[in-house]
Amino acid sequence: LDSHYGTYVWPCAVVLAQYLWVHRRNLPGKRVLEVGAGVSLPGVVAAKCGAEVVLSDGEELPRCLQSCRRSCLANRLPHIPVLGLTWGRVSPELLALPPVDIILGSDVFFDPKDFEDILITIYFLLEKNPHAQFWTTYQVRSADWSIEALLCKWKLKSILIPLHSFSADKEHLASSSLPGRHTIEMMIISLAQSDGT
Repeated sequence: LDSHYGTYVWPCAVVLAQYLWVHRRNLPGKRVLEVGAGVSLPGVVAAKCGAEVVLSDGEELPRCLQSCRRSCLANRLPHIPVLGLTWGRVSPELLALPPVDIILGSDVFFDPKDFEDILITIYFLLEKNPHAQFWTTYQVRSADWSIEALLCKWKLKSILIPLHSFSADKEHLASSSLPGRHTIEMMIISLAQSDGT
């Protein structure tokens, strides 16, 4: 694989794209930001379903940002903005983001050293957009890796979404054999309520 992870369609992207497709009737007019977008499959699907999409990947990863742009052009979506955002860093680009309803992230919980930086960024975005949600898929790579303590620390809550609830528990999902060979989970993360939930 390329050393820049964002130049490859990962199984989690296919699963998240399936979730978006199943919920496509709710997407027109929604403001969507994809973080760690890479080849941007979920963001492209959201845009094709009528959402107003902004794609982002690490500002220090020009090849990943170029991959986002290529995906947009290949799918006749040249108007989609592509921004460099680095997890855990409050940058002018992050501050200038328009309001969002949905944040997408497929397989962003890849390396435990990045988990808190990702959640810092998500927390910042959810504080700015209290009614927004972070829709994320991740591959279970180790039973020892968990974000539960970090969710509590950053006052976030999560709901696990069963794959069968959106027909993503199939061996060959959307004609792709990728998801069937991996243990993939989906969750929706939002701000915890003031009552501690």
